[in-house]
Amino acid sequence: MNKFFVLTFWLLMCGLAAYCQYPKVNIGLISTGSPEMTLKLVARIQSNNQRTGNESDHFDRAINSPKAALILEKTVNGKTVKKLYINNLEGFTTSVYDMNDSLKKIAVIKHHFTLRDSNLFKETDFPGYAFVKNKAHPNVFTGKPVEMCLSNKGKYLWVPYYRRSFDTLSTQPSAIALIDADKDKIIRVFPSAPLPKMIACSPDNKYIAVTNWGDNTVHLIDISSGDPFKFHYIAHFVVDHRLKLAFSDSTRLRRGHIRDHECGLCLRGTVFTPDSNYLFVGRMGGGGIAVFDLKAKKYLGSVFGTKRNVRHLVINGNSLFLSSSQDGYVEKADWKDMLSFFRAIPVNGRSDYKKWQNAFTGLGARTITVTGDGDYLFANANKESKISIVRTSDMKIIASIKADPFPVGMAIDKSNKYLVVTAQGRYETGGNSVMVYEITRR
Repeated sequence: MNKFFVLTFWLLMCGLAAYCQYPKVNIGLISTGSPEMTLKLVARIQSNNQRTGNESDHFDRAINSPKAALILEKTVNGKTVKKLYINNLEGFTTSVYDMNDSLKKIAVIKHHFTLRDSNLFKETDFPGYAFVKNKAHPNVFTGKPVEMCLSNKGKYLWVPYYRRSFDTLSTQPSAIALIDADKDKIIRVFPSAPLPKMIACSPDNKYIAVTNWGDNTVHLIDISSGDPFKFHYIAHFVVDHRLKLAFSDSTRLRRGHIRDHECGLCLRGTVFTPDSNYLFVGRMGGGGIAVFDLKAKKYLGSVFGTKRNVRHLVINGNSLFLSSSQDGYVEKADWKDMLSFFRAIPVNGRSDYKKWQNAFTGLGARTITVTGDGDYLFANANKESKISIVRTSDMKIIASIKADPFPVGMAIDKSNKYLVVTAQGRYETGGNSVMVYEITRR
């Protein structure tokens, strides 16, 4: 990638000038602030400007409301594989790029199922949920890919769907695609509860946690066998109460995006503790973190004291980091200390954990990621179209850079050399861009 990333700023400016419109954002080329860590824009994939005049600015029609980004790195037959996956929410695809070969597109995974794909569905029904009456073919649909995670040492990629295309109000079972990451092909589709947004794999590769934004539930899949056709659900958790989905006022939901506001606790960020004994899930509606005991397969309750709009959770070592979207903050705490505090609270009691450090990173804080050593954190500010760099030792913002409109997804490679950020856009305005930044640390 060295040749690909050796670029001059005037070439970048040439390509960017034609793109930065609706809304007007002066996208940054290099971060401003402390030189101890910098971000430099070195590549981009976008579907807005076909005539870029810049070899680092890739035009790709597949980029359509890009949501999540994920980087797969592993060694196969002595060869280093480094692939970038982008979920295109409104494009109903996952596009795949080779990071070892100038971001060459190597696959497009289509989330479209017909009667010919019936072999992918081992089961159709999902316990406790039902499709509308007289729905003849519920497994014929197009799925909107949201987040994703890897399991089984990078063998499988999991992609949940916001909803099935025929389910306009997101009240019926959705689905999750299981993808062979070596072949980049869907090999199985699981039914799920409504609106599964977040998905995570336990460090010991025994469990997949599926967090359902749509109805206050979290589900657990056993993947310990390593055989994708033996993977199965083993636990269904309800946080406080299961949301009723019999919406009577159809005018509230006449536009699909409004369903995001009818989500109860709006469960979102999901992370396992490093020992795989506990699962933490952020309560975006009202704040707090739901705690699950994986050995007992039980929801224990929630710990409070966070900001009010917890969106994304990351654990690095002993540190738990979270983003609070509306507040625009990121927070840090010792997860073991927080858990001990929570376990000491009497059953059905409530008390706020107060040992949080925080930093204001910008309104609309979305995805966050942390360097391997845990020393630095990157955060998207969706409403301000910028990326902030936080030094985690004192939770101070040391630098920032303007991004394409409405950044949302984020991924960092294992070498901590590249940061990938998706700009989804909003209400069909701006976005449709994937930015690649080179990280320099002094």
